[in-house]
Amino acid sequence: MADQFSISRRVQFAETDMAGVVHFSNYFRWMEEVEHAFFRSVGLSIVMNHQGREIAWPRVAVECEYFAPVRYEDELELRLRVMKVGEKSLTYEVDFVKAGHHVALGKVTSVCCAVQPPGGSFTSTSR
Repeated sequence: MADQFSISRRVQFAETDMAGVVHFSNYFRWMEEVEHAFFRSVGLSIVMNHQGREIAWPRVAVECEYFAPVRYEDELELRLRVMKVGEKSLTYEVDFVKAGHHVALGKVTSVCCAVQPPGGSFTSTSR
């Protein structure tokens, strides 16, 4: 599995607040966007069937630190770095880069779980 991956995206008007700055919550959506693209790039999905069981990767910890504002139509590069691969977990960072400048840094930890019907509850499982 690759330990680094990146995508580019342009900030949409709907992602900004009244001050014309990207609303903080969008960074978490973008971390999920690059995470999904990363999983697809290695032939996986965050929800998939594995050995006859549906597995998923719910997040157990997320954080984001902001260094500079991002505005409508700014072009961002989202750089995902795998920081730790545990027995049942995956921790990665996402560096948000605008014109070569680091504007935010996010961190996500997800745990591999089996989805148990009915109700879709999770139980920890090994990959």
